[in-house]
Amino acid sequence: MKKLDKVIESQTRIRFPDCDPFNHLNNSKYIDYIINAREDQLLEFYDFDIYKLAKEQGRSWVVAQNQIAYLLPAMLMEKVTIQSKLLSFDDKSLLIEAIMWDEQKTHIKAILWTKLVHYDLKINRSTIHSAELMELFSEIENPLTELTSFEERVEALKLSGRVTTSKN
Repeated sequence: MKKLDKVIESQTRIRFPDCDPFNHLNNSKYIDYIINAREDQLLEFYDFDIYKLAKEQGRSWVVAQNQIAYLLPAMLMEKVTIQSKLLSFDDKSLLIEAIMWDEQKTHIKAILWTKLVHYDLKINRSTIHSAELMELFSEIENPLTELTSFEERVEALKLSGRVTTSKN
């Protein structure tokens, strides 16, 4: 059986309708770009279709919490790289980290932590993950080496030198 990547990534281009008058990606659109990238990555890297799961089993995930730090602007027509990974999971929830980089992955644009709760669409309640999902999550989980808060994670990334106020 093929070993699954724990950090997955894809690239996209920042589009005009998603930008503000200064040609920066609008703050709310960062989340849209990251979530869209994650959905595509799940299909490409894990052959996992969340919409098929919802249609066939009536189960999906709802966002319980987003934490985002905007570190550098993403600009109109810029190509960005979006990495995502599963930081942790339990029987009902997932914690996803996504980082938006410049195309070469030298500068971080934004970091997002999203907590998702597994949800049964038929009864409108949270529900536990199936054994199959728990097995997948066990294989792809990529926790941080130390327990940390979102704010501490952002600071650690800043200290890594990959976050600057302008490109060198």
